Amino acid sequence: MKKQTRRKFSPEFKAKVAFEAAMNQQTLADLSKKYEVSPVMISKWKSEFIENMSTVFERFPRKAEETENPELEKLYAQIGQLKVENDFLKKSCRKLGI
Repeated sequence: MKKQTRRKFSPEFKAKVAFEAAMNQQTLADLSKKYEVSPVMISKWKSEFIENMSTVFERFPRKAEETENPELEKLYAQIGQLKVENDFLKKSCRKLGI
């Protein structure tokens, strides 16, 4: 018996099916038969498509992770360095009796 693997769909295919579902010219059942995809999956793609439609018209798409990561990494590095220096000074002060 052969193990069945999940099918993977390209973003282009998902967009095409979601767009047709959003047009409401055919029922989900018809689209399901046409593309051999579950109606539940088509409705998920459709809702995701409708949620993210506004990003098409953004002039400069925002990527929160890319814009904030370099700054955060620098700040975390600085915090780590200051902590190491602070610990070193505390140990030195204890040795000197201060």
